[in-house]
Amino acid sequence: MSLPARVLRMMRPLAALGLSIGLLCCAVSPASAASSAPASHGIGWLRLAHLSPNTPAVDVYLYSFGNSHAMIVLKHVSYGTVSPYQSVHSGDYTVAMRSAGASARSKPVLSTSVNVAAGDAYTVAGMGPLSGLRLQVMRDRLSTPRGKALVRVIQASLRQHRVTVSAGRQVLAGKEAFARVSSYQTVSPGNWTVHAAGASENASSKVTFAAGSIHTLVVLDHPGHLWIASLEDAAGSKVLPQGAAATGFGGTAPRPGSWPAPWLATLAAGMALALAGAALLRRPGRHSGGAVPIARPHAVTRKR
Repeated sequence: MSLPARVLRMMRPLAALGLSIGLLCCAVSPASAASSAPASHGIGWLRLAHLSPNTPAVDVYLYSFGNSHAMIVLKHVSYGTVSPYQSVHSGDYTVAMRSAGASARSKPVLSTSVNVAAGDAYTVAGMGPLSGLRLQVMRDRLSTPRGKALVRVIQASLRQHRVTVSAGRQVLAGKEAFARVSSYQTVSPGNWTVHAAGASENASSKVTFAAGSIHTLVVLDHPGHLWIASLEDAAGSKVLPQGAAATGFGGTAPRPGSWPAPWLATLAAGMALALAGAALLRRPGRHSGGAVPIARPHAVTRKR
């Protein structure tokens, strides 16, 4: 039984709207659900750092296990440099340091292996004095207690062999030895004055700890005084920010999102709306314009 022409004319704008919404849902849902893809594909994150005060600049190489070709090369990385995070597939990797400008085929000054687990983040840093230089692998936290922030301290000052770091009256690291890393401490969100005190030098810095954020405070030797660098390891529950330095990977890596079932439901609803709208728009009408044409999508060529 066909519908009256007047009813069809009234329904066509609604049908077009339904088609548009349906296609929009189909387009947006997979893009939004893409944030969950890294978890299912085994993605983790790595960042590299040079935190040895009396070690000259180095070139840093990242290799996947069993592959002699470097995935990433950071040139002329100097003391105090921390790269942004880089997303990598879970598995075994080798981090190697060579003197700045040395041949990629030369023997590394030092190297270490790191196993990246899916959903986890790591910092690999050159630590200690030049005479005892080592690569240290640190596992970075990516979640916090509800409504709180997490903070840890890396003591990278050679001039001050022990440093106490506090936020307000809360001690984050007490007399932390050179080249040591404190455990994460829970702090209340807010604007804090962070103070680092060594035997002969002090430093203060204003730092904002947002709820759900995770920070690493690095105590560094600066000409004439200490210096506190604040790295944001994670912000909220779904974002890994760049970190602190301009050298390096050049991008942020999103954390895996939530289970995609809600987006699948939205996708199904969108497809239903699109099909219903298209069906109504195909029905012949009696007005002069006829049915509203539906544009045919352009073909997509995939590179092989």
